[in-house]
Amino acid sequence: MGASARYPFTAVVGMDDLKLALLINAVSPAVGGVLVRGEKGTAKSTAVRALAALLPGIGVVPGCRFACDPAAPDPGCPDGPHDPGAAADQRPARLVELPVGASEDRLAGSLDLERALTEGVKAFEPGLLAAAHRGVLYVDEVNLLHDHLVDLLLDAAAMGTSHVEREGVSVRHAARFLLVGTMNPEEGELRPQLLDRFGLTVEVAATRDPAQRAEVVRRRLAYEADPAAFAARHADEEAELAAHIRAARTRLPGVALSDAALRQVTAVCAAFEVDGLRADIVTARAAMALAAWHGRAEVSADDVRDAARLALPHRRRRDPFDAPGLDEDRLRQALDQARDDDPEPPDGGSGGPDGAPDRGPDGPAGTEDSGPGSGEPSGAEPAGGPGPDARADGPAGSGASGAQAPDADGAQTPGDGGPPPGDTPGRPSEADGTPSDAAPAYRPRLFSVPGTGAGAPGRRSRAETPLGRTTGARVPAERVGALHLAATVNAAAPHQRARGRAGRGLVLHPADLREAVREGREGNLVLFCVDASGSMAARQRMRAVKGAVLSLLLDAYQRRDKVGLVTFRGRGAELDLPPTSSVEAGARRLRDLRTGGRTPLAAGLLRCADVLRVERLRDPQRRPLLVVVTDGRATHGGFGDAQRAGALIRAGGVRSVVVDCESGPVRLGLADRLAAAMDATPVLLEELRADTLSGLVRHARGAA
Repeated sequence: MGASARYPFTAVVGMDDLKLALLINAVSPAVGGVLVRGEKGTAKSTAVRALAALLPGIGVVPGCRFACDPAAPDPGCPDGPHDPGAAADQRPARLVELPVGASEDRLAGSLDLERALTEGVKAFEPGLLAAAHRGVLYVDEVNLLHDHLVDLLLDAAAMGTSHVEREGVSVRHAARFLLVGTMNPEEGELRPQLLDRFGLTVEVAATRDPAQRAEVVRRRLAYEADPAAFAARHADEEAELAAHIRAARTRLPGVALSDAALRQVTAVCAAFEVDGLRADIVTARAAMALAAWHGRAEVSADDVRDAARLALPHRRRRDPFDAPGLDEDRLRQALDQARDDDPEPPDGGSGGPDGAPDRGPDGPAGTEDSGPGSGEPSGAEPAGGPGPDARADGPAGSGASGAQAPDADGAQTPGDGGPPPGDTPGRPSEADGTPSDAAPAYRPRLFSVPGTGAGAPGRRSRAETPLGRTTGARVPAERVGALHLAATVNAAAPHQRARGRAGRGLVLHPADLREAVREGREGNLVLFCVDASGSMAARQRMRAVKGAVLSLLLDAYQRRDKVGLVTFRGRGAELDLPPTSSVEAGARRLRDLRTGGRTPLAAGLLRCADVLRVERLRDPQRRPLLVVVTDGRATHGGFGDAQRAGALIRAGGVRSVVVDCESGPVRLGLADRLAAAMDATPVLLEELRADTLSGLVRHARGAA
């Protein structure tokens, strides 16, 4: 086997849900793939790469770059036509990995337009989708891929074909593969509509059991010391599991989905209020694959339950900041209700004598009543399997940390003329209290960065992007990207007589080629600067402030922005959340935000300026948007210092928005003065909603 021997699938410790989801797709690729969510270092990639070695080999047409099946070749294959029944080459199923930095041409394939136009040669270079046909396409860190690549990838996975169309030249080829994506949620989420395109989802987390962790380390060290010998020790188990996959594939067409089992599938999907019918179809397919895996001719209630645990968590209606998860009690109740409504419920009990290798690492038990977060890291599974406390190792589905204490904003506050709590020396500060709740989120007004950028694709500000509407043409700097055909013809037309081929077709030279300039939208860095001083706690103001910032965070999530959070109170400012793509982390920090103390407004602005300076060095193309949430008071450092700090931010060319949180019949207008110093758009807290008419007028005046 050599030093390149892969880590054996049967040597992976625990991770029962992950192994089960991968095996379901190995038996029935029509399920639609797996999305694996989990913290770093949990061997997500190890398990996925190990699966490819278990898949049955395939026969391919000799010389076909698109892996056509000799028994049923693709009639539209670019390398065809192929004669059915011709001689075949046998090879293992491929594992193709899509790197995060891949281009659209690398994924889908590319047409050499320069040769096509200057030499009349139609040359197509297949991409990774063609290479993955009839194999596994593995996308590590799928949440970091550009959205247009994810759209292209999932469309091909859903349709089983890939289309490449550029300037009137079209190529189509088959692209049926097992799609597996892995991601770390801390680095950002996938959009809900993209989550829905993955058939199953699994949450994995490292075990907290010292014995299992020791086993992981022991086997990993043994593998690294001698990969070939380690793989050889598991060769028999690997062969047994591969044979079981082949047998399950053979049984799958004969598995029956009874009306009673189908009613259970639809009842569970309805109970969790999933959108559309893809969840029902995927759950039914996964349940049939499970029945085939366990050697049964008919889908059981346990098959439906285990399929729903993997097919529904990422499809249920939830707040975007909530991690996917499934309420086990609710699932059980839905299945029980469906059985009660059925006079002849299907026979359950997947633990019967079905011949499935439920023991050890060969076949993860599909009937364990464990949630999607019960996975374990890579290594080897002890003979006894995961311990009884394995479910406790997964992350909490709700993210709750227990009951909250009473709202700190409900404390008695002095009248408008008196000093706010926490601003008077000697007065007890609310910093010792509990964080206040946030008001419900709403759809806020869109704030964007003026001008045209060139940052990562998103949905906030104008930018030149690979996709979008064509706005012009230019001479390409190097290789032509998207050809602007009309501009190319216009550039070549004046030279046709001099080129001596008038009347015999258009003669093009490489210098005539023009590249299309396309305009779309980019994601920005949205940095929140939130006043957490005692004055913000007066009259339950902080609850409304948290609701507003939570709404802006939700907006940033939907527009594919990076977010950061700076808070200031007492005598200084803190970077509570360094700029990240995980707005979920920002929401958690906001919910835990405490208020109290004096108001160091200048310190908060200077800290923001420092954060923006560092981020500009790290990612010069991602333009920032600073959102300052304050009432404008500066009881530590003075308001003049705050104005000078705002002028410094303005000098750096940063687009800013000042959300004025001042309330009451008498307003000092300090936030407006700060906005003027920063050349920022001022907006009142109550005008932040997109459907507020007065806010529309105020926003238009501020943006003018």
